[in-house]
Amino acid sequence: METDIKDLEQPQPRPAPDWSETELVPEQRQPAELFAREIIETLLLTLFIFWIVNSATGRFRIEGQSMLPTLEEGEYIIINKLSYAFDEPQRGDIIVLRFPNDRSRDFIKRVIGLPGDVIEVSDKEVRVNGVVLNEPYIRAAPTYDGRWTVPEGHYFVMGDNRNNSSDSHNWSFLPRDDIVGKAWIIYWSPEHWGLVPHHQHNLG
Repeated sequence: METDIKDLEQPQPRPAPDWSETELVPEQRQPAELFAREIIETLLLTLFIFWIVNSATGRFRIEGQSMLPTLEEGEYIIINKLSYAFDEPQRGDIIVLRFPNDRSRDFIKRVIGLPGDVIEVSDKEVRVNGVVLNEPYIRAAPTYDGRWTVPEGHYFVMGDNRNNSSDSHNWSFLPRDDIVGKAWIIYWSPEHWGLVPHHQHNLG
């Protein structure tokens, strides 16, 4: 059996409309369909944006007093989970971390020592590689002593409330993989709204 073909470039006679088989769509349906489609597109875009934002950021509530006076109990913060995707933590950064001894718990601390640094706490001062840190953010000088060498792939973190903080001075070093992100914005309560105050330490 042969299959008929038509030359689409040649003019073809236009058949008379068969009104018995042609469905007429009322004009008023078109705006409703357009409106529904726009709602669906907006919802999908909103979900996509929410997914992007939720993947790149995190929201946490401050519990405890280990970061006083910088961060107060009950404050809510946003962290940037992508801060260290292409960069490394720096001394003075405030970070959210998974507690190495119980990774179901999240802590917030300040980075004090980088891989290879020698940390010494004595005479109520913190020294990194022999340089005394200028720390205007702490609540009180530490009353304990100790000396640590930070291994590769790890960091030394401390709370700003030095004498009331569970941190590297009593549970050792923080693995790089346990860093969740860099603290970014305090968004509650309103009177404390603003950027989280990091502090850059230059040892040179």
